[in-house]
Amino acid sequence: MSMQARRLETVESVFGIQAAGRLLTEVIALWVQDLGVLVEAIESGRPAGAPVDWQPGAVIRLPFSHKLCRDGGVVCPQALMALADTAMVFACAAAWSGYRPMSPVDQTIHFLRPVNFDVLADARIVRIGRTTSFGHVRLLSAADKRPVGMTSSAYAML
Repeated sequence: MSMQARRLETVESVFGIQAAGRLLTEVIALWVQDLGVLVEAIESGRPAGAPVDWQPGAVIRLPFSHKLCRDGGVVCPQALMALADTAMVFACAAAWSGYRPMSPVDQTIHFLRPVNFDVLADARIVRIGRTTSFGHVRLLSAADKRPVGMTSSAYAML
């Protein structure tokens, strides 16, 4: 196998932004797609100069929309939980270099302040195992990166 073919094989075997786009349209539930989430970044391999505690992950955006709001014009908590859960699906796929069927077995979310703006979900894998994976998601204001929520999750591999 030529050096160029090896490089191409390596690039194609890494879960990246294009694969994430396919995952969004082919695997993620239609009602979640209706939220308008956008994949901003996929980190499946350790970037050069990454800190020792670097973890694979993904960043997705939930654009603000009045259809996601409840009383007082704030985004409903169900939309934020769906955002965090979806971000973890992408983070797990980044860690495995591809999607594997999975189901959450535990999710805990803490809402830190009301949201009436775009939100980023920065999902990171804490530990990935053969049958169970663990992660955390920081929900951040897209404008100033101040935290608006945080989750911890465990997923069973199906």
